[in-house]
Amino acid sequence: MRSPDQLLHPTPAGLYCPVGDFYIDPVRAVDRAVITHGHADHARAGHGTVLATPETINIMAARYGENFTARRQPTELGEVVSINGVDVSLAPAGHVLGSAQAVVEHKGLRMVCTGDYKRRQDPTCTPFEPVPCHVFISEATFALPVFRHPDDRDEIRKLLHSLTTFPDRAHLVGVYALGKAQRVISLIREAGYHDTIYIHGALKSLCDLYEDHGISLGNLEPATLEKGVAKEEQAKFSGKIVMGPPSAFRDKWARRFPDPITVFCSGWMRIRQRAKQSGVELPIILSDHADWDELTQTVRDVNPQEVWVTHGREDALCRWAELDGYKARPLRLVGYDEDS
Repeated sequence: MRSPDQLLHPTPAGLYCPVGDFYIDPVRAVDRAVITHGHADHARAGHGTVLATPETINIMAARYGENFTARRQPTELGEVVSINGVDVSLAPAGHVLGSAQAVVEHKGLRMVCTGDYKRRQDPTCTPFEPVPCHVFISEATFALPVFRHPDDRDEIRKLLHSLTTFPDRAHLVGVYALGKAQRVISLIREAGYHDTIYIHGALKSLCDLYEDHGISLGNLEPATLEKGVAKEEQAKFSGKIVMGPPSAFRDKWARRFPDPITVFCSGWMRIRQRAKQSGVELPIILSDHADWDELTQTVRDVNPQEVWVTHGREDALCRWAELDGYKARPLRLVGYDEDS
C-alpha cells in the first residue's frame, strides 16, 4: 500500500490528489475540483471541471450563475468515476441537500474526506453513511467536549413555545440561507406549525430549489415591510415567524417588525457569551455539523488506520484519536469558515 500523502496531501489551494490531478473543495480556482457540498467556503466558482452530486451542481448554478464552471460532471451517490486512474465516488454526508463525502481509492488505498457532515436525522438531506477506509479525513468544527448538541426537536419546541407566550411579538429567526433555513422550516412543520412563515428575499431562491428537489416547506411568503408602513401592516407579523440571514439582522429591515424577539439557530449558541454579544434573545442550539460525541463515534464507526483532521478544533480531535489508538495528524488547511 502506498503512502497516503502520495494520494492526497494538503496544499495552499486545498487537498490535492497528484495521481489524479484534482483537488477536493479547493479554495482557489483549479482545473479539476471534487466538491463535497454547496456552501461558499467549499464550493467556489471558476474551476475548469466540477465533479459533485447533481444537487450540489444545481446549488452552485443557483448561487454563482450557470457559467460557474467550464464543465459540469454531476455524479450520483455511490457512482464510481475514474479520474486519471484514481477511483472517485461520493457517499452521503448528511450536512445539507446534495452534500457528500469524497471517497478516493487507488492501488488498494482508500481515503475518505468528509467535507462537513452531521449524524442527526434531517428531513432535508440524505443521512450520513460511515465508509470504512484506511485514512479518514474529518472536519472538526465542534471538536471540543463542551459541544454536545441537544435534541433538535426540543430546540424547535422552545421557539414554538415562545410564539404562544409572546403572541404580540414577531420572532426574527436567523438562519444561513443554504441548509439551515430549510432544515429549520422542515422541523417547524414537523412539530405541527403550518401557518405562513415569512422569509427574507435572500432565502427565496434556495428554498425554491429545495422545493424543486421534492422537499416541501409549506407556505412561505416574503417578509417585506417598507419604511414608514402603518402599524396595521406591521401587526400582521405579530406572533409570526420571520426568517432571514444573520447579515439582515444588522440592517434596518429587522427593526421594522413589531417588538421583535431575536432568535438565532446555530451550534455556537451553546456558548452563552457568544449569544449575548450577538444580541440574541432566544438562542436555539441547532447545528448542521457533528458535535463532539458524534465526531468521536464516527471515527470509531469508520475505524481507519489514520485520522486526518481539518478546519476546526484539529488538535483536540487529534489528541482524542491518539489516546483511542489511532494515528492522527492535523492538516492546517485554511480558507474554510466556521459556519454553524
